Amino acid sequence: MIGALAFLFLWGSLDLHLFGDVTSEPSLYLSPFYLQHAYHHMHTPNTVTAVVVDYRGFDTLIETAVIFTAGIACLLIMREKV
Repeated sequence: MIGALAFLFLWGSLDLHLFGDVTSEPSLYLSPFYLQHAYHHMHTPNTVTAVVVDYRGFDTLIETAVIFTAGIACLLIMREKV
């Protein structure tokens, strides 16, 4: 069972580009777009901040909500019963 799952993962990854490949689609189209338009669209001088906070803000908000919910759940589980 584990061997079959490993085979499927390896077979599925054969079509992926190598890490850092400059000929991949994100490197050719997405990265230049963000680098050229981040300051114009978001007025943020830091491109990484513009991508994480402005372009992917909703996704970041959901991730923060999940971590907050997990923290509250841990506090509720570990609290002392009175």
